[in-house]
Amino acid sequence: MSENPADYLLTVRDMLRYAVSRFNEAELEFGHGVSGLVDDAVYLILETLHLPIDEVNPWLDARLTGTERQLVVNRIETRVQTRVPTPYLVNKAYIHGIPFYIDQRVIVPRSFIGEILFSDRVGPESGSTLIPSPLQVASVADICTGSGCLAILASMVFPNAEVDAVDLSPEALQVAAINVDQLGDGRVHLHEGDLFGPLTGRTYDLIITNPPYVDQEAMEALPPEYLAEPSMALDGGFDGLDIVRRILDSAAQHLNPGGGLLCEIGTGREILELDYPDLPFLWLDTAESEGEVFWLNADDLIARAQ
Repeated sequence: MSENPADYLLTVRDMLRYAVSRFNEAELEFGHGVSGLVDDAVYLILETLHLPIDEVNPWLDARLTGTERQLVVNRIETRVQTRVPTPYLVNKAYIHGIPFYIDQRVIVPRSFIGEILFSDRVGPESGSTLIPSPLQVASVADICTGSGCLAILASMVFPNAEVDAVDLSPEALQVAAINVDQLGDGRVHLHEGDLFGPLTGRTYDLIITNPPYVDQEAMEALPPEYLAEPSMALDGGFDGLDIVRRILDSAAQHLNPGGGLLCEIGTGREILELDYPDLPFLWLDTAESEGEVFWLNADDLIARAQ
């Protein structure tokens, strides 16, 4: 009869050591909102135990109940056997410390745009070409909203704005509705449709978008953790920029003068600059990205479209 690890793993420290060993042995992949193997194990354990995730040290020597031990062990084994990313197992992902409900109807949110929205690039001290006065932003569109996280974050950063959030997937919008209900304040409105399709005739001070941008070669080589996500939320066509191009070609019709477009594209910077040599892309780096998010002023996009 095989041993049950839950019978002898008594503390959080025990569980963490066990999880790290199992994850290493299974050669799991990471990148869904965590920075590596240990962080993934910590996140799984603390979320399963309903403990604050910002610091594991206070809990390392805490003894667990039998029920807690079995639940943690079960989730560790599920992570190993199914290769499903940890945020799906605990139904939660954080952006800027804010918890969002998620499941496999949506991609695990991990956009760099959230960091940019809450950075010093936005606000009266920014000194940049982005948004000097968040209070004056009255309208925002979030294209390819997925779980609704960026739309909700935008509503927090721009307290006077109405936010329209669009996605092609009705399943994704079901998840977004949960988050809007839990975290919204009545200013985030969900729309089902293809990019700007549901927004005919509407214009915005700001458009944000984290569209699918994985290229064909990368799609064919995705590890199981990424195959657990909806493919339509990842697949950006041959070079990863099919949907980005469609957004660029349509955004001018939906931007107010003085506004702008904030878009994440992954690693396609050189291709995009060659395709649109007349657009002055401003590339915005974050703590973990370089050249993966751009800003374009509405006036430049509008001038190009005329």
